Amino acid sequence: MTSKVTYLGNLRTENLHIQSGNTYVTDAPIDNNGKGEAFSPTDTVATGFANCMMTVMGIKANGLDYNMEGTTAEVTKHISADPRRISKIEVQFNFPIKADNKVKKILEHTAQTCPVHYSLHPDIEKVVTFNWK
Repeated sequence: MTSKVTYLGNLRTENLHIQSGNTYVTDAPIDNNGKGEAFSPTDTVATGFANCMMTVMGIKANGLDYNMEGTTAEVTKHISADPRRISKIEVQFNFPIKADNKVKKILEHTAQTCPVHYSLHPDIEKVVTFNWK
């Protein structure tokens, strides 16, 4: 088992990662009857996309002797109405440490081939921008 999800009421869930014991809460968004006081389930999907790209780039960067510490990703999720679903995810990476063109090319390719990228429905538009120092 990977995780356990418990419904807390009022459109809120608590999510337990079995191996680590870490938890986080989700809440329905304001535009879908919720309070918007925590990540929504669709927020976690969009953010998970950025997490996955950042993680695989970090793995690859270690082998390239490139320090990614301090790199950020800004995530914007777009929802369509009929059916209600994620229609577009925008991720903007900001790298605070200079890299040569070879490292940039390798890391950008690595990000675009992360498992979540391949797992998202092909109808979801994915716009990924890399801003290098």
